[in-house]
Amino acid sequence: MAVAIRLSRGGAKKRPYYRIVVSDSRSARDGKYLEQIGTYNPMLAKDDPARIKLAEDRARHWLSVGAQPSDRVLRFLDAAGVLERAPRNNPKKGEPGEAAKERAEEKAAKLAAAEEAAKAAVEEAKAPVEEVAAEEVVAEEAPAEETPAEEVAVEEAVSEEAVTEEAPAEEAPAAEEVPAAEEVGEEAGEEKAE
Repeated sequence: MAVAIRLSRGGAKKRPYYRIVVSDSRSARDGKYLEQIGTYNPMLAKDDPARIKLAEDRARHWLSVGAQPSDRVLRFLDAAGVLERAPRNNPKKGEPGEAAKERAEEKAAKLAAAEEAAKAAVEEAKAPVEEVAAEEVVAEEAPAEETPAEEVAVEEAVSEEAVTEEAPAEEAPAAEEVPAAEEVGEEAGEEKAE
């Protein structure tokens, strides 16, 4: 018969309370046990002395007889100083799973693409500004040629003639495009007759 020191659950729904028991390893978790050697109440604060109550002398007796403690009970025995628990090393404990790694890679790729797009947009925005700035610098460096007053007057006259020629041309077609009310009525009557 293999003897185990383990927890037996009691209490209510969502209000667990455990007995630390010595039982046959083949019996049910909450079934028959040989002896109760303590209690564990996880609802109490971690620094509360009533959280774990353990009869250390009975635990030592059962360990000397060959009882095997469960991992949780072994932690309690280590904290009480009854049996030393060897530290375990699980290097993959904090490592994310496969799906989480894939999501992280996709997210990193999207961020990299967004950063490149932002850099390209900034480069495009800088290029015209730099060209305009370069043109201004060239204009400032070039000596300003003084234009005689006659050339300025000729340029103004040419621009005024262009404005006067364009204005009447725009007004004339506008008047021709608007049909008389009678013509509109006749066209509508012809469409209805068809």
